[in-house]
Amino acid sequence: MKLSAQWIRDFVDLAVDDRRLAEDLTSIGAGVEGIFGDRTNAVFEMEIGTNRPDAMNHYGVAREASAFYGIPLKALSPSKAAIEPGFESKQDFEILIEDAEGCARYTAQVIRGVAIQPSPEKIAGRLALVDQRAINNAADASNYTLWEMGHPTHAFDLDLLAGGKILVRRARPGETLRTLDGVDRKLSSEDLIIADAEKPVALAGVMGGFDSMITDRTRNVLVESAWFDPAAVRKSARRHGLHTDASHRFERGADYGATPVACSLVARRIVESGGGELEGGPIDAVARRLPQAPIVLRLSEVERVLRAQLKTSDVLAILKPLGFEVVPEPGSDARFSVLVPSWRLDVHREIDVIEELARLHGYDKFPNTLPAFSGAVREDPRAAKQARLRNSLLALGYNEALSLTFVSQADAGGFSSTPVVELHNPLSEEASLMRSSLVPGMLDMLAYNLNRGTEIVRLFEIGDIYEAAGPAAREHPRICLAATLRALGYDLPSGALLDKSRDGLGADAFRLFKGDLETLLTQFAHGSLAFDSETPDYYARGHSAKVSMDGEVVAQFGALDAATAAGRKLRQEVFMAEIFADRLYSRPLREIAYRPFARFPAVERDFSFLFAQETTFAKIAASVDRLRLENLRSFQPVEVFRGGAVASGKYSILVRARFQSFDRTLREEEVNDWSVKIVEALTGLGGAQRA
Repeated sequence: MKLSAQWIRDFVDLAVDDRRLAEDLTSIGAGVEGIFGDRTNAVFEMEIGTNRPDAMNHYGVAREASAFYGIPLKALSPSKAAIEPGFESKQDFEILIEDAEGCARYTAQVIRGVAIQPSPEKIAGRLALVDQRAINNAADASNYTLWEMGHPTHAFDLDLLAGGKILVRRARPGETLRTLDGVDRKLSSEDLIIADAEKPVALAGVMGGFDSMITDRTRNVLVESAWFDPAAVRKSARRHGLHTDASHRFERGADYGATPVACSLVARRIVESGGGELEGGPIDAVARRLPQAPIVLRLSEVERVLRAQLKTSDVLAILKPLGFEVVPEPGSDARFSVLVPSWRLDVHREIDVIEELARLHGYDKFPNTLPAFSGAVREDPRAAKQARLRNSLLALGYNEALSLTFVSQADAGGFSSTPVVELHNPLSEEASLMRSSLVPGMLDMLAYNLNRGTEIVRLFEIGDIYEAAGPAAREHPRICLAATLRALGYDLPSGALLDKSRDGLGADAFRLFKGDLETLLTQFAHGSLAFDSETPDYYARGHSAKVSMDGEVVAQFGALDAATAAGRKLRQEVFMAEIFADRLYSRPLREIAYRPFARFPAVERDFSFLFAQETTFAKIAASVDRLRLENLRSFQPVEVFRGGAVASGKYSILVRARFQSFDRTLREEEVNDWSVKIVEALTGLGGAQRA
């Protein structure tokens, strides 16, 4: 965000130049990333942490500078109308807070006889420095106060509020609100709204209503300043797709004690620029208090954490300018009772107070020390196995990718049946759960590439999924890999399709993808690797399989189901694989043994057979394996065909056996004998040899 250097100097008399001020602010956590302009027009480009809404304004940054330099901070001057919490003005206008959880405090001020006109040059000029457009003196007074002290306010046309009252409540079924951007919004019962006696007039903490906005015809104004619950504002803003300067602050936590000050500042500026008179004093409705218990600060703990000795005078000199009330407690050990100011919502514990001491004392003043450590560094037992898999995937042409850990309810239910872990304060409904599968994120990344014209895509992700286990959650390591049909087809040499049927490319792509998966799985020691067709519904039937290693399921893979692919708007067929890495990591890595190439020639024999559709190649290979032919080095399919002269329900397969000895040249008669045994085994499986 942009903040004016001169505006900051209005509240603290600084002797340093802007560049030095920027460096010092950055050293205490209010990062200045750049300086633009000079003299009275100098602007700081600042990066303020999301946990510090109190510093997202000129007065908050001036407070930081005041504490750092030890120079008094000038008070805001809202006028004599600043009030104590709970004060109620003697006038007819009524404020009712029906939802105390959503709105703890609501302050309002009536102004009559106002002339709506352009703002004074000083206000319009300063708003322009921080990239804000001047509108009129009433709207600009609210916006100026927001950027000055950080608390959002709003101005209504009083004559357009029905019934002489304001109600803070949840929206009722069927209610709508046209917001200032001219959009008619259908309200939810979860939306916190500001209403008059008849209708909604603002979406609380987000945006005002169009039908009660200030115009050139406005003569009477109601200024509001309130404290709204951050979660309520965040949900409404996300639900309606709005992000405003007000919601940005309210979502991060507003200052409960600032509502009367902000209200009075806005009212004063409207009167100064447009005339009119305040009708009575501010009306301050308090639905509930937001007390904060004092924090006990021990000097012994300060020394233990910071490895530096700070005196009582140091603690007071640092904390009091920041607004903390520090009271020494009686006793032999030095300790304090620290009352946190209402604007510091990020300070809850003793360690938070110690952090304040550290950053204002100066991180560069602490000695460089290493933390104490006993024991030895132990490598993650999964590290070597994970590294082997990652290197293998990269060698196979896959690129590593990372997806979000959060998913929607639909994605969680569509790709996993495990109990989900819900977030207490989600960013949106689309990211309300911890992921229970890596598949949704992988599909999003595939769609992102395909929608931008990148069709040859191979991706993999190594990450964790989460499963609810009572009040806790369990993490399970998973590996997900995916490839598009074009990417797999790109690896096929021209004319090298195994399956000569109409669906040959898809079938061969499935086999190539299966080969990639087998390359990964065979990195681990095992006795047998089996495949069956029982896979979840989001995989295509006939082009998917489940993988078992020694009877334990370790992976599932295949082409994505057409309906699922259409729902994700994928523009071509894609293949997915999920590896249950925790089961795989329980096995040792396979030791790679070296064997020299045979010096003697190999002999190949081809066999063409007709088989029933349900006879898989796994069954064919198993029947040949049972022959225990010592010099059989490989037995692979060469060509598969369905249709044409091949009867329905059957398929033709050409398989190739390769024989080779490591210590002699094979004789023709023994190869013929082995070939006869293979033909008998395949015939016994129900196959019919073709001429």
